[in-house]
Amino acid sequence: MSKLFVCLVLTACLYQNTYAQSLKTPPPSPPQLVKQDFGLSSVELSYSRPGVKGRKIFGDVVPFGKVWRTGANQATTLSFGDPVTIGGTKIPAGKYGLLTIPGADEWTVIITRQLDVTSPAAYKPDQDLVRVQVKPFQLPFPMETFSILFADITPSSCNLELIWETTVIVVPITADIDTRVMAQIDNVMNKDNHPYFSAALYYLDNGKDLNKALEWFDKAIAQDPSAGGSFFIVYQKARCLAKMGRKADAKTTAQKGIDLAKQANNADYVALNEKLISTL
Repeated sequence: MSKLFVCLVLTACLYQNTYAQSLKTPPPSPPQLVKQDFGLSSVELSYSRPGVKGRKIFGDVVPFGKVWRTGANQATTLSFGDPVTIGGTKIPAGKYGLLTIPGADEWTVIITRQLDVTSPAAYKPDQDLVRVQVKPFQLPFPMETFSILFADITPSSCNLELIWETTVIVVPITADIDTRVMAQIDNVMNKDNHPYFSAALYYLDNGKDLNKALEWFDKAIAQDPSAGGSFFIVYQKARCLAKMGRKADAKTTAQKGIDLAKQANNADYVALNEKLISTL
């Protein structure tokens, strides 16, 4: 074998390896990781997003009556930082598989201990934590790329929405946050460094004792040694007074909030107090 031939072979191999390894193309069903603050921690979703690409999806590409990985490629998973409730069943914090069984008039949504289901044959019903039946409804416009998202988020509830082609399903998720927050408040209020503002704001925004909230707002203002630093607390106190029906006191407090916000050069809180006064 001549040296020239060996050189040509080595050059060809080097060229092939260099360019083959550097070739990167977009995945046909790109993966997505969604993290959403919820409750006192967060929820996370990992899935892949196939496209319609001119096909009929439900009842064809995704058959009715069969377990679907609810995405493409790898298994779809959900992680909960707090215990949550789905379909009346309490689910401990942790990582779980998300599966569905689509139907023309009803879907079954499955939360499973399995984290590796990519085909119906791999599914083990005895690993289910909860099954929920939900009704699909139709979009007035098509959705090209399969999408899962968290919507309608409140401190203690959110909706898991699955959207593709012209179909949407909604799965409600709840968390018992109030019990845990109230336990924290009871605990920290017995310590020296009281979080008066956070506790008062929680009471104000969650239908608790407004007289207690007002007391804590006053204590939070007294805790702040700076002349204008309490402007954001004063605004919330004004909101509390307004909610209690004490309009004159709310207006006086909001005006004080405007003065403090101007000292702090905070135009946002000036506007918030002005808007509050306009409603009184």
